[in-house]
Amino acid sequence: MGTFDGIHFGHQKLIESLNKKAHAAGGESVMLTFAPHPRLVLFPENNSLKLINTLEEKIERLEKSGIDHLIIYPFTKEFSRISAIEYVRDFLVKELKVSTLIIGYDHQFGRNREGNFNYLKELSDLYQFEVEEISAQDINEINVSSTKIRNAILIGNIYLANEYLGYSFSLTGEVIEGKRIGHTIGFPTANLYIEDAQKIIPMNGAYAAWAKVGESWYKAMLNIGTNPTVNSMDNVSVEVHLLNFSEDIYGREITLKFVKRLRSEVKFEGLDQLKNQLRLDKSQAEKILEISL
Repeated sequence: MGTFDGIHFGHQKLIESLNKKAHAAGGESVMLTFAPHPRLVLFPENNSLKLINTLEEKIERLEKSGIDHLIIYPFTKEFSRISAIEYVRDFLVKELKVSTLIIGYDHQFGRNREGNFNYLKELSDLYQFEVEEISAQDINEINVSSTKIRNAILIGNIYLANEYLGYSFSLTGEVIEGKRIGHTIGFPTANLYIEDAQKIIPMNGAYAAWAKVGESWYKAMLNIGTNPTVNSMDNVSVEVHLLNFSEDIYGREITLKFVKRLRSEVKFEGLDQLKNQLRLDKSQAEKILEISL
């Protein structure tokens, strides 16, 4: 049970252990997570939290993990006030009929975070279930956390973020109408609208990525930022140029798998300088993407 943002290597280790235990006992593996993220409910005035996965992305990752059941429980202020004993007795035991509970190191739950591993050990005899804790040593060996991954994404270190995740960080959006300036210089771009306001967006700059349109993947380069050469506004946009692609895709969905940050965003003297830089970006992106997917 937990928020499991990113479904990273640490989470994958816990899931692997859970599946093995469940199948060895002839039982079923269950993961319990919450929506919205508890911090968004408990601290609504703090809107700075950005998440690695949208709920849809999290579900998709967990579907591939071998978990038998995924429960997405609505997190509310009322739910946060439930005592640890009520949570274990009424929810885990009566509702889920827990046989073995596996938790991460130093996991806390219940009102005022009163529940922990030792508390669960005391209750496990009373309610006849086993409880296991992923050790601090195991967690430290993995040396990864959702916070570390978010920080890597926010500074544009996509390589590190992907290493921690065990898969490519992705971003999905709908193609909307833009200013079409890219068409005039030979680099038409698809402007993406990212619906989920909590989805983390990498640091401003140019990136190499794979882009999925329909069922096909295309090499792509993209810019995240304000486009200072042609734009006086401060609003951040995500603009994708698909390499060797010429279809009209307005209104369609694109999923990006980030591979590497190419450079910082730069304000050029004019469109000619911008065009020259985009040629260099394209060449670099093609070389990078030749060896990754």
